[in-house]
Amino acid sequence: MMNLASPITIFAMLAIACFSAAATKSGFAGEPPAPANFHISEIAPGNYVHYGRFDERSPENLGDNANIGFIVGEKCVLVVDTGGSLPVGRALREAIRKVTPLPVCYVVLTHVHPDHFFGAAAFLDDHPRFIAHQNYPAQLAARARSYENSLRRDLGAAAAGSQIVRPTLLVGQLLELDLGGRMVAVQGWPAAHTDDDLTVFDVPTRTLWLSDLLFVGHTPVIDGSITGFLAVMKDLRAMVVDHCVPGHGRSDLPWPEPLDAQQRYLTVILNETRAALRHRKTIQQATDEVGLSEAGNWAAFDLFHRRNVTAAYAELEWE
Repeated sequence: MMNLASPITIFAMLAIACFSAAATKSGFAGEPPAPANFHISEIAPGNYVHYGRFDERSPENLGDNANIGFIVGEKCVLVVDTGGSLPVGRALREAIRKVTPLPVCYVVLTHVHPDHFFGAAAFLDDHPRFIAHQNYPAQLAARARSYENSLRRDLGAAAAGSQIVRPTLLVGQLLELDLGGRMVAVQGWPAAHTDDDLTVFDVPTRTLWLSDLLFVGHTPVIDGSITGFLAVMKDLRAMVVDHCVPGHGRSDLPWPEPLDAQQRYLTVILNETRAALRHRKTIQQATDEVGLSEAGNWAAFDLFHRRNVTAAYAELEWE
């Protein structure tokens, strides 16, 4: 009698075959490769930054799209975001080990967008405290499945091992941490870029890690509140800062000048959307017309601008 494989066995065989094909298509099998040209820069004593790319997430860049990095104290290390995939997180961890043998005691997940957190699993064996805004868990619960599906869609086999790591320590307004001879302030903000934004401020060097509360060169993204974003930026301007790390892009301008272009962009959207609403224009008309004067000033404008106008319209129509 012929032995027939069970449906479960057939399904498993098909799954393995599909994964192998995806791995071959992506140019590797087994462990995903490390991202190419993963460099870090010490922008202030003890503050190390890796600047992410502006191109869309793909198997070629492995989701290396956000600025990430770490702060080294005398006792331990604090990580600020972990990148958009496990390979990026591993590259960051390897970069830390080239700088210091000190343990990683904290990993700050600055907000709920996946280009900033999907590398967190690289640090699980270090057993750090994973820090996030108090609103982060609710946002993550609502988005987790779609984030995981889109990561697999965009990276294929390179998404293997990337997982969502839940925070173990939540921040409301302010959390002060001692890394050993180095105080760091983790601050929660009202709804702005998202409703769960954190910044990290290294007190000794007055280095402000803003994550996506600041975009330089890359189109800003509104996933929280446009009016709140502008209000938070006003508070950020009042801070005494010697060095800053945006979430995307970089700037050597003295503080608070790096905020100027983003403020102009958001103000244009705010004013023109309000004008569209006064003239009873539809949301489609608004997205076709608002803010087009800014098109030449930003990378990824076509990808994010219409979404920003849609978000602004939905918020401002109830003013």
